[in-house]
Amino acid sequence: MGVPVSQMWTVSRYVLTQRLLGRKRYPLVLMLEPLFRCNLACAGCGKIQHPVDVLRKELTPEQCFAAVDECGAPIVSIPGGEPLLHSRIDEIVAGLIKRKKYIYLCTNGLLLEKHLYKFESSPYLSFSVHIDGVGDVHDQAVCRKGVYETAIQGIKAALKAGFRVTTNSTFFRNADPAHVQEMFDELTALGVEGMMVSPGYEYEKAPDQNNFLPREQTVSLFQQVFSKAGKAWRFNQSPLFLEFLKGRWDLECTPWGNPTYNLFGWQKPCYLVDEGHVSSFQELMDLTDWSKYGRASGNPKCTNCMVHSGYEATAVQQTFTTWRGFWKTTKLTLFGSPATSDYSGTPITSSRITGTIPIEPPPQQLVSLEVSENRD
Repeated sequence: MGVPVSQMWTVSRYVLTQRLLGRKRYPLVLMLEPLFRCNLACAGCGKIQHPVDVLRKELTPEQCFAAVDECGAPIVSIPGGEPLLHSRIDEIVAGLIKRKKYIYLCTNGLLLEKHLYKFESSPYLSFSVHIDGVGDVHDQAVCRKGVYETAIQGIKAALKAGFRVTTNSTFFRNADPAHVQEMFDELTALGVEGMMVSPGYEYEKAPDQNNFLPREQTVSLFQQVFSKAGKAWRFNQSPLFLEFLKGRWDLECTPWGNPTYNLFGWQKPCYLVDEGHVSSFQELMDLTDWSKYGRASGNPKCTNCMVHSGYEATAVQQTFTTWRGFWKTTKLTLFGSPATSDYSGTPITSSRITGTIPIEPPPQQLVSLEVSENRD
């Protein structure tokens, strides 16, 4: 498992402390979005659909620190937009390291090599580079040619400079299991610390609304991918979550496990579903009717969701607070997961759908993005 021992110890101690304090709901990872601006226009993401005046705004480091302190989660993920476009991202990261928070700075890699000089390597900082496939497969996913090559160059530069580097990958209907396996082999050969995987969520503002994975096809895809798992593959995720993706372990969503703070405040109810915002973390926790979310609730927005930000916290909680989860995680860590072909549950069927995604973003979107990038 590609997670440092010090980080696992911190998370386990945090979870057990919450348990001893009798807290039923608590955050594990804060999703801190300091801006929505990006230098890509991916078909499966709707972040840059915000008005231009919103795309030009940024959270200040002070706002970020206040949110982190208020939330108290041991891990802070910094997505966007593209965080490396933020004018003071180095100050934000330095402040979080000072607070001994484990940081995953999520980047598409286009600016990674250029901006490495702003940061100092630390066990608390990991660059999480978005990679959805090898070569043209990734470029199609992010709708621009040449991105894969630049991202890989950024990964190599960061590793050479002594930084922790992980990757995150999102899969949709057109995912080919063989290509995913090839990608895992390539990233492992590069020497990344660990890989994070997730099926895509049905963002309402995403340009491509026809490529999201239904739950059954998600299970089928990951069964096929892990039918020939490489022994060297390492994932910075709970083994229980990976079993969940393969249909071998039952998890229910923990929507409060990964709360989101962005330009508008605390997003209700979670990172994936946007139903407005509140001004404080406590208000988010106390006033949200959590029974309305998660697959068991019957909420149609949650029907197909198997995304890591909803279920990873549940997997971690089960690992450290239940004997069954702890024992299963121990077995998976020591002996690995049985070959998917041995599994007698959901039958494996192909989830690949032919077709292509436009390589270049719409010109109207590029106008505001280019203006923003020139600020750097």
